[in-house]
Amino acid sequence: MSYRLPDPVPGGFCAEAWSYTAELQRAIVHHPFNTALADGSLPRDRFAFYIVQDSRYLFGFAQALAAAASRADEPADAAFLAGSAHGALAEERKLHAGYMAQLGLTEDEMAGIQTSPTCLAYTSYLRATALSEPYPVLVAALLPCFWVYQHVGSTILESTGTTAGHPYGRWIATYADEEFANAVLGARELTDRLAAGTDENTRRRMLTAFVRCSEYEWLFWNSAWETESWPTAGWLPEPHE
Repeated sequence: MSYRLPDPVPGGFCAEAWSYTAELQRAIVHHPFNTALADGSLPRDRFAFYIVQDSRYLFGFAQALAAAASRADEPADAAFLAGSAHGALAEERKLHAGYMAQLGLTEDEMAGIQTSPTCLAYTSYLRATALSEPYPVLVAALLPCFWVYQHVGSTILESTGTTAGHPYGRWIATYADEEFANAVLGARELTDRLAAGTDENTRRRMLTAFVRCSEYEWLFWNSAWETESWPTAGWLPEPHE
């Protein structure tokens, strides 16, 4: 069973941001990586590349969540953000570890896969936002990772009907279940509340951050589909330890 979130509050920031990026959100769901993941035909090497990149992304994402937690004005918000940081490092890494074992990826093989340009760019953007932008802008930048994954997971589950026997069923179930849907709803409610209490300039910066990170979500799946590498690879000697 997939869990559909209620529509965003009319006139709220999330409703505006989702409407503004509607075409991009459709493109994410229909990206070849996600359509192949949905029907189970996604090549194992592309999924393995994605899992390695995502495990590295999650470290930067968790750092940005922890930074947001330290700047929260309300104890409940700090607890939510800190708990999400823990979840990114614990629960989702557990999912990754299971797939790495299933795919037969050794630690040495994982270390041999370079961090992709897109993965580095996305995590760098989140870290820079945590350092240089107001707290509401940081929260808006963090929201797409929650919301887009829930949207993709629930949409895939609705199309497949079940995860039983599906090669990527655990991934789909993780992002389509009720617990994750509740976390996404919490992130949306926090973002709406912060936007409602800030000035127009900050709200525009929040929208810019939400759009940019939604773009990075598309780029992240695209980089996995193309098993993105550095175009400058081979031009320089390998760095010494």
